[in-house]
Amino acid sequence: MPDASSEAVDVERVQRRTVGVLAAGQVLGGVAFGATVSLGALLAADISGQDSLSGLATASVTLGAALCAIPLARLAAATGRRRALTLGNILALVGIAVVITAAAVRLFPLLLLGVILIGAGNAGNLQSRFAATDLARPENRGRALGTVVWATTVGGVLGPLMLTPGEAVGSWLGMPPLTGSYAFSIVAQALALVLYLVALRPDPLKVAQQVARSAAATAQPLDETDRPTVARYAVFAVAGSHVVMASVMAMTPVHLSHLAPANVTTIVGVTIALHVFGMYGLSPVFGILADRWGKLRTILTGQAILAASLVTAAVAPESPGAVLIALLLLGLGWSAATVGGAALLTEATTMALRPRRQGRSDTAMTASAAIGAVLAGGILELIGYGGLALVALAVVVAITLLSPYARR
Repeated sequence: MPDASSEAVDVERVQRRTVGVLAAGQVLGGVAFGATVSLGALLAADISGQDSLSGLATASVTLGAALCAIPLARLAAATGRRRALTLGNILALVGIAVVITAAAVRLFPLLLLGVILIGAGNAGNLQSRFAATDLARPENRGRALGTVVWATTVGGVLGPLMLTPGEAVGSWLGMPPLTGSYAFSIVAQALALVLYLVALRPDPLKVAQQVARSAAATAQPLDETDRPTVARYAVFAVAGSHVVMASVMAMTPVHLSHLAPANVTTIVGVTIALHVFGMYGLSPVFGILADRWGKLRTILTGQAILAASLVTAAVAPESPGAVLIALLLLGLGWSAATVGGAALLTEATTMALRPRRQGRSDTAMTASAAIGAVLAGGILELIGYGGLALVALAVVVAITLLSPYARR
């Protein structure tokens, strides 16, 4: 950062405003994400008539994010974060409309298309955590990132809990079954779109690029060292943790629907809400740990929590209570690994390369999760929910064993 006090004060003020706007946007964006996580597998199983195809819904969400992560990152690098984030909101709104239409006409391919578009919108939400670090000081990057990730808790928890009241609202509005909560998602996404257009000014990435150019012109050091090996491990850790979380979480609604068919929406809603709370609720804590304790230690803490989750699911797959605990731990482990990994990627990458690598990281994360979600449906049918958890455990072991690469 430049030493000029006036410019430093301006940067800090813009950073505080940016984090506040991004946090508010994540609250709104999380509503659609939470509803899609809860409803996607159920809608896919209902419309297709086959549980084995339910994983395609989660796969489609992650596929949409994978397809748009790099284009949105390039758009951000060229024009700033605001346009990339607002484009993501527009894609999500179109996707919600397509999903509701697909449920009405009971057309499975159209459902997947709509979920892909919602996933494309989620690629914009994923960029928010990196946008929070554009102007953050190195010692505060984890905390800024964790704060924005935490904000998703509100919308992400509300989304699944809206399933039951959403059905009442949807019935009153004449919406197809299982789509009622998307009425809330439409309102939330529209508000997020307006928020980014109006309030995300000045654009944090544009300011960060201007600061970097000013430092280069005056020969002021930015204390940046590019470490590609460390960056690659960070990408692997984030992608691996995400595929573990997504594959197990995607099959949980279907698994619970067989355990308690009479109260499926309530049980699924509460379980996924607690899972989403685990994903985002303690992210500021993990961000502070990443800053003070170390990024790699935070990643490995996440792997330990993920392992505890998967062992719980493998030992007691027929207990709804055990599944609920496993899903909560699954979210917590994902949170620690994702916050630590994203902070490590930012720390190991120079400003000029960050948008590109961040886009590649999101693509790797979402594409691998899409593949994992597709495979999870077949694994669930072959060896059950407990077997799926044990298969996912192998990824956790790989992330842990490769951790020495993060020290190079």
